[in-house]
Parts: sequence; C-alpha cells; structure tokens
Amino acid sequence: MTARPIAGLYAVTPDTEDTARLIRLVEATLEGGARIVQYRNKIAAPALKLAQARALKAVCVEHDALFIVNDDVGVAREVDADGVHVGRDDPALATARETLGREKVIGVSCYRSLALAREAQGAGADYVAFGSFFPSRVKPGAVRAPVELLTDAKRELSVPVVAIGGITAANGGELVRAGADALAVISALFDADDVTAAAAAFGPLFASR
Repeated sequence: MTARPIAGLYAVTPDTEDTARLIRLVEATLEGGARIVQYRNKIAAPALKLAQARALKAVCVEHDALFIVNDDVGVAREVDADGVHVGRDDPALATARETLGREKVIGVSCYRSLALAREAQGAGADYVAFGSFFPSRVKPGAVRAPVELLTDAKRELSVPVVAIGGITAANGGELVRAGADALAVISALFDADDVTAAAAAFGPLFASR
C-alpha cells in the first residue's frame, strides 16, 4: 500500500460526461485541500470512463494526491491508479488485490455493518467506508449509519475509517470527533459555487488530528 495516508478530505467525483469541466472541478478541490480523489461516474461509456480516469490520474499526480477508481478494477489497472474502491456488488476484494497487486490501495464499502468491516480488514482491505450518515442527494435511498459506528470501528479496527453520505463542512466535525479518519464528499464540494472554498472549509475539521 502507498505510504500516503487515507485521511482528510476525500473528494468523490460527480457524474458528468464533460471531461474538461470534471478536470476543472477536481483541480479546484485539490487546490482547496483534498488529498484523495475517487473517480466515480455511473453514466460514462467505457471509452469515456477510461479517458476521464487517465486525465484525472495526471491531475492527481501533479497535486501529489491519491487517485482511487470506484468499482472498476480494469480501469484502475489500465491507468495505474493508486487503488480501487469496491462495494457489495463489485469484484471481490481478493480479485481486486490479485489484479492490482499488493502496493495498491483497496477500500471497501461496509455501509452500516461493523461485521463487514471486520471481514474486509481480515481479507486485506486498506481502509473501510461507512455510511450514509446523513441524507444524500446522490443516494437518497441509502440506509443510514449511526455516528457511534465510527467510534466502535476505530476501537476495533486498525485500518483507516472513512465516512460518507450527505457530509458537509457543517456536519462533518461530528464524524471526525467520532473517529472518522477521512470524509468522503460529493455534493457539498462539486455543487458549490466556489469549489476551492468549499474544499478549504473542511480543513479545520481535521486540525486536531
């Protein structure tokens, strides 16, 4: 696994077919302090997805940020991403590890289940993600996770813990205090009028870490 930590603001990209706009948004997020970018695009055709991933990888290299691909192990391998994030319906962690190798980051969605997180850690996950902690416009039907799950996870697990789902600079502090190492954010970043300022607003939440 890369030596760069899973910590701080973790930007997750919005669905868009406009690659130039996507690059501008991600650059603005990185300028505001995000240290991890996850490329997530549920509407792009395979060729566009590969092109966008390759372009974003270059942006992340320029800003010394981790670049993670959501779901698609093949794209992650093709663009030499820093890692992949998998969920319940994605390729098994073991398959991702076999494909990408031991040096890549593999994160696993564990929803609201500490049991899933234990299994993921035991199988070699580099971090686990829980959520949704708040109502989310991206996944309005997502099952809500209790904030105290983060505290329980930090007590039991040795891998970093990521929180996701409806997170803003206003409510994220509660999650960091409960134990979240990183906050994964989509709408509060990319729907903002000033993306750089929106990203920078998360910085103080991690100041005591």
